[in-house]
Amino acid sequence: MTTTTTTPVREPERRGRPEQPERPGAGERPQGPRSAAAGSPGLRRPKALPLRHRVGRRLLPLAVAAVLLVPLAVVFPGAGTWPASLTVDLSGPLGRAGDWIIENRDGHPLFLYFFGHVSNVVVTSVRAVYLVLLAAGWIGVTALAGLVAWRLAGMRLAATCVAAFAACGLLGMWVPTMQTLALMVVAVAASVALGALLGLAAGLSPRAGRALRPVLDTMQVLPAFAYLLPMVLVFGIGVPAAVLATVVYAAPPMARLTALGLRQADPGVLEAAASLGATGRQRLLTARLPLARRQLLLGVNQAVMMALSMAVIASVIGAGGLGDRVYQALASVDVGAALAAGIPIVLLAVVLDRTADAAGTRLGAAPVPSAERSVLRRVFAGWYGRVLTVLAAVAAAVAGRIAGTSLWPESWTVPIAEPVNRAVAWMTDHLYSGVPVVGGTADWAARFTGWVLDPLRSGLQATPWWLLLIVVGALGLLAGTWRTALTAVLALAAIGVLGVWEPSLDTLSQVLAAVAVTLVLGFAIAVGAARSARAQHLLRPVLDVCQTMPQFVYLIPVVALFGVGRGPAAAAAVVYALPAVVRITTEGLRGVNPAALESARSLGATGSQQLRQVQLPLARPALLLAVNQAVVLVLAVVIIGGLVGGGALGYDVVLGLAQGDLATGLVAGAAIVCLGLMLDRVTQPAKEA
Repeated sequence: MTTTTTTPVREPERRGRPEQPERPGAGERPQGPRSAAAGSPGLRRPKALPLRHRVGRRLLPLAVAAVLLVPLAVVFPGAGTWPASLTVDLSGPLGRAGDWIIENRDGHPLFLYFFGHVSNVVVTSVRAVYLVLLAAGWIGVTALAGLVAWRLAGMRLAATCVAAFAACGLLGMWVPTMQTLALMVVAVAASVALGALLGLAAGLSPRAGRALRPVLDTMQVLPAFAYLLPMVLVFGIGVPAAVLATVVYAAPPMARLTALGLRQADPGVLEAAASLGATGRQRLLTARLPLARRQLLLGVNQAVMMALSMAVIASVIGAGGLGDRVYQALASVDVGAALAAGIPIVLLAVVLDRTADAAGTRLGAAPVPSAERSVLRRVFAGWYGRVLTVLAAVAAAVAGRIAGTSLWPESWTVPIAEPVNRAVAWMTDHLYSGVPVVGGTADWAARFTGWVLDPLRSGLQATPWWLLLIVVGALGLLAGTWRTALTAVLALAAIGVLGVWEPSLDTLSQVLAAVAVTLVLGFAIAVGAARSARAQHLLRPVLDVCQTMPQFVYLIPVVALFGVGRGPAAAAAVVYALPAVVRITTEGLRGVNPAALESARSLGATGSQQLRQVQLPLARPALLLAVNQAVVLVLAVVIIGGLVGGGALGYDVVLGLAQGDLATGLVAGAAIVCLGLMLDRVTQPAKEA
């Protein structure tokens, strides 16, 4: 299946300098015969000059930065605190902007004749979809899901969809599931339309692509909670704010993948279409879009998964549905009720992900000859097959209405909250603390906080601010070019200018600690999976489920096992980012050229030597990508960890949302964007690096 995560979709970054060929590693020999001139030491010396020149060009900006920052450190002495004279207080302007929005929300023409109509359209659309789902009843909805899955991928996916919807009913969550599904249908349709329009502009116009790129970067790095605050101020608590925040959050992946598909269209096909006299619009409709259909469907898949993740988080502002049940249960530390609502979220994510993936596979595959199809598939083939699918679902819904079972029968529910809470109570009594030798989960969380998070936070906050800027600049130069370093340094400096230096370093300490644990566990698991086909086969369904789970759901087991605090928030981030690291690293190790491994074995290399000297060096791009994705995913969950005591910037965002404080919420959100941009730049190596 297509790997789907809530991971932001990145485009390959283009740098200014041409790509340099990689040098052979320590254990490699250059290919091809060597001439006598090549073996002469006198003729080999000039080859080192370009390398020294490149190193000098990399170190020159760092030296200039040091020359500029060291005098600033002398002028503004202190430990690690950012100088107060270099901060800009935005609380006043943002506070006045928030007050103006609240005062004019009910009477200003902008709200009455624009935002008001947008809100009405959203409410009407969501209510219409919800009423249709309720009218179809559980039999009609389940039948339609099973028939669509069967037409796309066969009986296995159909059985999975039917079982998933049946499980939602058995858990007593049928109505909340329909509420979430109605919100999802409207939000995904709007985000796909908006993302496709932005992707068309970026894919057809390089100038538009350059202009949209920083906007899309910001939209994908900005935490989910930061979207909610301005939406609440403009639209108030309820469905409109939740839907529009979801649209803004889910549109960037669709836009990026649409633009990528349009730019990667085969030039030969486009040239042939142009030679036949096709206009620009005809080339777009008959050549570019058909060639980009795989990327378009992948964009739809990503939009669906991100919309579901955001729709669950949007329960904080009154979106209702399954997310509201999870949020209310977490607020009262009712793990059983949270799990009862979390399981349908996971099942809904799996169903939507598999269905979208099957649609993409079916669209790109060659049609099966009619003679090889079963009689039933021949009946349901073509456009009349789609009509028959809808008619069959309608017939099932009508039968359910006649039988008087439009809603899931109450007697068919299986309450799991009480048994789960008893299990949690048992774990609290026996595993939470006091376990001989190893200690309990609470002890682990306390030790991780006291031995890792606290010293790391204290060390970062005690480090001079100018030294941190120099270190970030050096890491940026090692990862890419001077532009990369300058972007990272400016992003970190912007955090200080915003006046949230210490909370940002607190968040950074949690991210660094969680990333380190994620990489150690992820690389260890991936090495085992890459060396054993059976282990990889066993891990695949686990990784699939973990990668489709929304971020919010990961807080449930963490609260049950570790309680609340910064340690549990970091643990949730580790669990969320681990599947992506394992999958990327495993694919990189298994993708190593078999000829290189065979050559190493013929030379007598052991398994560990093959891993260290062949597989890991050749899989370096995949390993670096795994590090980058670990950083991005960990940051996303560390911010949500503010709900379970994570503190720092996540707490500021949650506090600003709870109190309607635009200044606190947006300043913390902007700092998170800068922190994410800085971490992304220093962990995403350029091709020239």
